[in-house]
Amino acid sequence: MTAAPAPAETPPSLYDRIGGSDGVRLVVDRFYDLMEHEPRYAPLRAMHEADLMPTRVSLTQFLTAWLGGPRDWFVARPGACIMSMHRAMPITRDTAAQWVHAMSRALVENRVEPALGAQMQQSFLRMANAMIPRVEEAAA
Repeated sequence: MTAAPAPAETPPSLYDRIGGSDGVRLVVDRFYDLMEHEPRYAPLRAMHEADLMPTRVSLTQFLTAWLGGPRDWFVARPGACIMSMHRAMPITRDTAAQWVHAMSRALVENRVEPALGAQMQQSFLRMANAMIPRVEEAAA
């Protein structure tokens, strides 16, 4: 009689691969530090409130859930859509590119594993481009 094969291990979630809540928080904090202190991100910074703490907390919770961790962001905002929440912001092609660039730097500087960082960067690029109002795209 042969032994039954061992059950396949479940691969770690993206949330686990980034380092859980600490990993997400480090990426978010670096992103907002870059946005706040580097002149190249000034137009992006100008789109945000003076106090970035609520936004830091919100993005940390959103990314935590998006990566497969606790879903606190969605529980606190039933039916919310991150894309719709940004529709009122004056997002341009330049500010969308600044957001992706700063997030990409935050991933690299926090040594997020390259494959995960590339996957996240591609998703961020799609999200950022989808947030550019269609009026600007038509004018380009």
